[in-house]
Amino acid sequence: MQVETRTPTGKIKLNHIQRILTTLNDDLSSPHLTPEQRREALEQLKIHGRDPKDAGPIFTTEGIGILTKHGLTERSSPSSLEALRCLANAMLLEPRTRQIFVNLGSAGQAAERLKIPDSDNEFLISRILFLLTYESNLNFDPLFNDHDLGQSINAHTARHAKEISQADSKNEPSSFDQAALSESLKLLFNLSTYYPRHVSTFTASSENIRKILSHIAIPNPPLQPPITHLINALVNLDLQDDHQSDSISNLTTTITILTTILSQSLTSYNPTELETHAIPLLTLLRKIYAYTSQTQKKHMRSLLLPQKSDRDLPLGQSDTLPSKLLRLSTSPAAPKLREGISSLLFELSDQDATTFVRNVGYGYAAGFLLSHGMAVPESAMKARHGSARDGDGEGGEVTAAEEGELVNPVTGQKLSKEEEAMVDTGPEMSEEEKEREAERLFVLFERLRATGVVSVENPVREAVERGAFDGGGAGGTGGGRVEELGDHDHD
Repeated sequence: MQVETRTPTGKIKLNHIQRILTTLNDDLSSPHLTPEQRREALEQLKIHGRDPKDAGPIFTTEGIGILTKHGLTERSSPSSLEALRCLANAMLLEPRTRQIFVNLGSAGQAAERLKIPDSDNEFLISRILFLLTYESNLNFDPLFNDHDLGQSINAHTARHAKEISQADSKNEPSSFDQAALSESLKLLFNLSTYYPRHVSTFTASSENIRKILSHIAIPNPPLQPPITHLINALVNLDLQDDHQSDSISNLTTTITILTTILSQSLTSYNPTELETHAIPLLTLLRKIYAYTSQTQKKHMRSLLLPQKSDRDLPLGQSDTLPSKLLRLSTSPAAPKLREGISSLLFELSDQDATTFVRNVGYGYAAGFLLSHGMAVPESAMKARHGSARDGDGEGGEVTAAEEGELVNPVTGQKLSKEEEAMVDTGPEMSEEEKEREAERLFVLFERLRATGVVSVENPVREAVERGAFDGGGAGGTGGGRVEELGDHDHD
């Protein structure tokens, strides 16, 4: 059959489709087409089916039945692959055809076909099964139990892991291989979401996916397929390290790679784009922290939480990854991103409010704690040595190197650096200016106390009592203009 180069429309197109389907149907009961004629007929049908208009016969029970028989009866012949392409396109364009396919009882055959170890079959069958997870009543349990669906997906991720790990600049995986991998990962994610009882089936794929991440080139910008599908697939899987696994796919390596992807993402996307693309990555990092050993937790904190050098400035003002995360945690344009980052930093603080405030400063912690109904502990608002995790000791104990490094609990900056900044930046404030600033801060804190947001001693009051403000010649008591507020000032 000669493939037409131009697609007809209207009644001509409709009649042509019907003739092709009749020919293909007759060929099922009495084969008379050569393999090449059969492939050409299915290719022509695929071209017609790209636009559902005037292509109705393709999307009927009869049409889907013909495509299914040609696609699944033979093993990976050119004509069967062409039939599967027609079928996948039909299911994408007309969702009702998915239930037709299920009613024909062909899902088991499709799962069996997924056992073939090549990217052509993987791409098409994984896409068909993925589409069947939407708008059909297919029960996938028999596909797991009777047709080894989980093992087939594991075999494909293992094949890709091997190919990618052995690739070099002269022998890189093709774009089609990566597309096939993406289809399998999309299917794996949906199955692990809708059938959590089968998640343990995919333990081998968790290992394979981490191995792929350790070898695959990170694109620019980074959050695009297959990176996004690798991340999504891992979110639902068991992430505990297999002690028999090679070091290249252990969680420490995975943490470093994911942090690199996160860092590159923050420079490649604006907050609105990160709102769309970065949430699964933040979720995965949170989940990994829950699985990791104490050594791996320490590694994550060293990468994602502010370190001593960040505290030379108020937190969030340096150019490090933790500072960028803190700035984005207050982005007004990205509420989901704000929540995702703050949740990650809270997780890295072992879900402890005091540790959280000490790690990121009250200024960044307050909104998250308030929105989650958590009070700010009084102890967290006192100047202390270092952050809760600066010493990298369990429980955040202070090391000898931190002695004398008192930290502002609100800004997270070392107090010694605050004093240097006051000396080095511009003309010194007059006594009157100091008094006005102290009064402003005093009023702000008293109003916060009145709302119940904080229940701690006003730091300005503490400063006054220790003589830090001695305006107006009032001496060490710091009397000056900072006065008690009446109830009318709490509005």
